[in-house]
Amino acid sequence: MIIFPAIDLIGGCAVRLAMGDYGRKTVYSDSPLDVARSFREAGAEYLHAVDLDGAKSGGTPNFETVRSLAKESGLKVEIGGGVRDMETIDRYIDAGVFRVILGSAAVKDPELLSCAIEKYGERIAVGVDVKDGLVAIHGWLETTDRECFEFCKKLENTGVSTVICTDISKDGMMSGTNLELYRRLRSQLKMNIVASGGVSSIEDIRTLRKMDIYGAILGKALYTGALSLSSAIDEAK
Repeated sequence: MIIFPAIDLIGGCAVRLAMGDYGRKTVYSDSPLDVARSFREAGAEYLHAVDLDGAKSGGTPNFETVRSLAKESGLKVEIGGGVRDMETIDRYIDAGVFRVILGSAAVKDPELLSCAIEKYGERIAVGVDVKDGLVAIHGWLETTDRECFEFCKKLENTGVSTVICTDISKDGMMSGTNLELYRRLRSQLKMNIVASGGVSSIEDIRTLRKMDIYGAILGKALYTGALSLSSAIDEAK
């Protein structure tokens, strides 16, 4: 199983939100590149980055920060947040990002998703953010009527190879992750499943690994020191 340490970006800084609430923001560093390099030193090979400004309003306001992460961190960087057209996908791929994550656009613009998969294949992933069983979009500010499991099955049929599924109620709360959600996804889908939201202990990682989950994203647990990245990577292997 792959461990993806996370950097969420607002105004060029590394931050964390609680349950996706922009009003409950903690700034951890004004140098995301330094944070990424510390992840690399701890043994990470991948980085999960989210442009929260972009997720909320569209566009790529943190593009230069993402470019520096992709070029200078020594990590394979995946990026999501505000990716809503092919031009943005092309820019990120050209900047050295190894995988681009579609979120709101995968819900609202299935044609874009199909075109992106046709052009870039496995370098396109979809972020499925879940609130009370329904898919949320636009930086978690809007809940749709799309049921999580039905939507993920549709993505699989479209050719999506990787889904990053986040239980919003668990994100940043340090209360453990929604293991039942990932167990059910693993049993119903053949795609790569990445667990996100509340992964905060070695036991969470051990259980996800035994489920044959493809990857797990670690955020607040790393920043608060509740979980050692090197220990998490060792357990995931």
